[in-house]
Amino acid sequence: MNVKANAKSDAQLVQELCAQFSAAIPCDERERESVTKFLDIAPTLVKPFDEFSDPTHITGSGIVVGERGVVLHLHKRLNMWLQPGGHIDAGETPAEGALREAREETGLDVVHPATGPWLVHLDVHPGPRGHTHLDLRYLMYAPDADPAPGADESQDVRWFEWDTAIDMSDAGLAGCLRAVRRLL
Repeated sequence: MNVKANAKSDAQLVQELCAQFSAAIPCDERERESVTKFLDIAPTLVKPFDEFSDPTHITGSGIVVGERGVVLHLHKRLNMWLQPGGHIDAGETPAEGALREAREETGLDVVHPATGPWLVHLDVHPGPRGHTHLDLRYLMYAPDADPAPGADESQDVRWFEWDTAIDMSDAGLAGCLRAVRRLL
């Protein structure tokens, strides 16, 4: 049985996310545009978390931080340094999917803040295979350890100092990192 459906339906989760983004103050123009797109698109998706249902779907990522800075990985297909994240599996909430992806892609024992998942950013961007990702980005903490991703993941995963991570990031991630650094 689908655990997520028992707790809240996809429609309820999307409704809560829309309410949260409607009340939020975007960190920059890129996030403002992403919020507008999310509010327009997400409520129309039949299966918003299913990558196979529609080319546009909600994904989850982790902004992984710790004593050493920020963890990024070199995405295998896009050849860009990005935050860990990806598709949400059946039965997962977006926060659970983001946490699983961050653990798989970094090999670190990342955790949500003690107070619970903290959604810190939204970015709408093109994904592979003509998809559009409505990417929910959650703050996560990692111990002071070296990344050790699984054999089937990108092996190029490392800690970066904040300024370096911001300088090498695309516009969506750079804005997110600036906003998270101000929050911490």
